[in-house]
Amino acid sequence: VRPFDFPPVESSLLPNGLGLKIARMSQIPLVTLVVTMDAGESILPDSLSGLAVLAGEGLDGGTDSLSGPEQAEAFEGIGAGLSVRTGWDSTTASVTCLAERLPKAMELLSGALLRPAFPTEEVDRLRSQRLAAIQQRRNDPGSLADDASVHFIYSHSSPYHRPLAGTQASVEMKGREDILAFVQANYTPSGSAMVVVGDVQKSEIEAMARDHFGGWEGGPRPAMTLVAKPRSSGGRVVIVDRPGAVQSEIRIGQVGVGRSTPDFFPLKIFNTVLGGAFTSRLMLNLREERGYTYGVRSRFSHRRGAGPFKISMAVATEVTAPAVEAALGELKGLLESGPDESEVDRARDYIAGTFPLHLETTG
Repeated sequence: VRPFDFPPVESSLLPNGLGLKIARMSQIPLVTLVVTMDAGESILPDSLSGLAVLAGEGLDGGTDSLSGPEQAEAFEGIGAGLSVRTGWDSTTASVTCLAERLPKAMELLSGALLRPAFPTEEVDRLRSQRLAAIQQRRNDPGSLADDASVHFIYSHSSPYHRPLAGTQASVEMKGREDILAFVQANYTPSGSAMVVVGDVQKSEIEAMARDHFGGWEGGPRPAMTLVAKPRSSGGRVVIVDRPGAVQSEIRIGQVGVGRSTPDFFPLKIFNTVLGGAFTSRLMLNLREERGYTYGVRSRFSHRRGAGPFKISMAVATEVTAPAVEAALGELKGLLESGPDESEVDRARDYIAGTFPLHLETTG
C-alpha cells in the first residue's frame, strides 16, 4: 500500500449555523467549493417525490439578477461550472476553479443557492425532461429492474420504495410555486456545510463565507424519523414480464443498514469479497467459471436510513434460474462460513490501495 497524507481539516461555524470545513492542498492552484444541504428526497412524502431533484436541477435557471444563460456565462468566464447533485440525504452544489478566482465563484454560488429565480418556462422545460426520463426508465430493462426491486423490498411507509427522481404522477403535479416552497423550507444554513479544498487559507475562507453566505437565514428543520421497513417478512420471487427481452435483469436484495452502522468497515470488506471487486466470489463463479454474465456485483447503498443491499446482474434468458441459484449459493456460503484469511487480506489491500486515488484532486 503506497503511503499518502490526508490534509488536515479545519472547522468553523458562521453565526447563522453554516458549518465550514477547510482542507489546504497547495500542490496545484485549484480550489473546489462545495455546499451541501439537508435537502434530499427522503424528507418528502410520495405525493411530493421528485421535488428535491427538480429544485436542484432548477438552480441552473438563474437568479434574481442573472438569467440562466447569463449565470452560465459568468461561471464560464472564470473557467468553472455549477454542478448540482440531489440524492436521498442531501443536495450538493459544487464549483472548481483557479484559487485566484474563488471570490467570484463563491459570489456566483451564493446567488444560485440563496436567490434562485426558477423562471416558469425553465421549470416547465425541466419537468418535461424529467417526465421523459421517467418514461425512458420504464423502457430500459436495467432501470426497470432497479425500480421494481426497491418497490418490492421496502414497505410503502419508506421513501426508499420509490425511484429517487419521483414518479410520473408526482412530477406532473409540480410547478414553480412548489419548488420555491421546498427551497425556502429546506435550503437553510442550519444543518448545511461549506467544504473548501485547495490552495486556500482558513481566514480568507471565513471572510468570504461571511460576505456571501452570512446573510443566509433559516433555522433547522424539525427532526424526523426515517422509516426503512421491509415490505414482506420472508423471501419472495417477483417476475416482471417483458415480452421479447433477450436477457434477464436480476436483482437479489433486502433492506440493508444505514451509514452510521458500527459495522460499516467490516461490511465493506465482506462486500468486496462477495461482489465488490473484479476478483470477487460472484464474478469468479458467474462470469469466469460459468460464463453466465459479463459482470455481476453486490453493493450496500449506505444512506442516513437503511438503504438496500443488492446483487445485480444481466444474464441470457435461458440461464436465469441457474444464475440466481449460483448467486444465492455464494451469498449463503459466505454467510455460513465467512471469508478465508487470504480473501480478507486481498480485499483489505485492494480497498487501501485504491483509496489514495480518491485524493488526487481537490474534488
